Amino acid sequence: MAGRELVCVTGAGGYLASWLVKFLLEKRYVVHGTVRDPCDDKNSHLKALEYASENLQLYKADLLDYEGLYAAIEGCDGVFHVATPVSAPVANPEVEIVEPAVVGARNVVNACVKAKVKKVVVVSSVAAIIRNPNWSKDHVLDEECWSSFDNSKPRTGWDWYDVSKTSAEQEAVGYADRNELNLVTVCPSLIIGPMLQPKINSSSNFLLLLFGKSNLGEFYHSSSSSSSAAANDDEQMDNEKIDFGSIGLVDVRDAAESLLLVYEKADARGRYICNSYVVRVEDVVEKMKKLYPNYNYPKSYNEDIAWPKLSSKKLQALGWTYRTLEDTIIDSFNNYVDRGELTKK
Repeated sequence: MAGRELVCVTGAGGYLASWLVKFLLEKRYVVHGTVRDPCDDKNSHLKALEYASENLQLYKADLLDYEGLYAAIEGCDGVFHVATPVSAPVANPEVEIVEPAVVGARNVVNACVKAKVKKVVVVSSVAAIIRNPNWSKDHVLDEECWSSFDNSKPRTGWDWYDVSKTSAEQEAVGYADRNELNLVTVCPSLIIGPMLQPKINSSSNFLLLLFGKSNLGEFYHSSSSSSSAAANDDEQMDNEKIDFGSIGLVDVRDAAESLLLVYEKADARGRYICNSYVVRVEDVVEKMKKLYPNYNYPKSYNEDIAWPKLSSKKLQALGWTYRTLEDTIIDSFNNYVDRGELTKK
């Protein structure tokens, strides 16, 4: 597929979507982006992107607004469904996280069928792959693996996000299959790297937490002080212990490039895991210490809780490559300093 095509990106102002919009514009695509409020200053970074003035149009729509989504999608050759409900703590996760994700996926795919879109790329997550008690620790998970949840057990924290991503992907794939829509899903691991958007996203808080600064630490450790810590030099977070030992990581720019890759490759089919590293958190911290020794790093980790092995061979077979972890850490650090999230020491 060539440039100058018209494509739609849902949730265009978000972390991953902002980088995708940037890359699409640089390749001279014409982009329709859905956002909650096109006039909101939090979307000003999109309007400042190169080629945005002539090739980017923002549409007011959210996941539950079918008519708004259809208005943005109508006439498009392709659609990237990146929008996802908020994953921060909410009062009613079933209603505020899971339901909007599933209904939103259905609305987007339904609009794509009606608008006769040629190809759809849906951003899912490895959360839809790794949460299954039947997989052994040595089993390398691939695209054939699906998360499975025990509905008899209470859900907390990231459980709801994992359920929402799994359910939404299944909804999108099932609807597309029934309507013979060309749909591909990409399942990234935890996305880190520099931010374009003004507000910190939840996954970026992972590196900030390791630096000793974050406002979403409750997702990464169970310290009682985590939810009340402020992100400034005088009120650093208690990050002494991280409650897991390893994690899957991918740079946001590599994840965005994977979306473009599967869209432009005519032979791309099905699901694609997008993961660069499954790495011990302690090893990440050691790399950070060598680069930036003067920060308040964690002192212990729960090695009993570890991510499973993941294979991105299918995506790499299409030609996907990824940055070194050191490059991602350096670019993230510089971005955090430029934004005022970290003070250079």
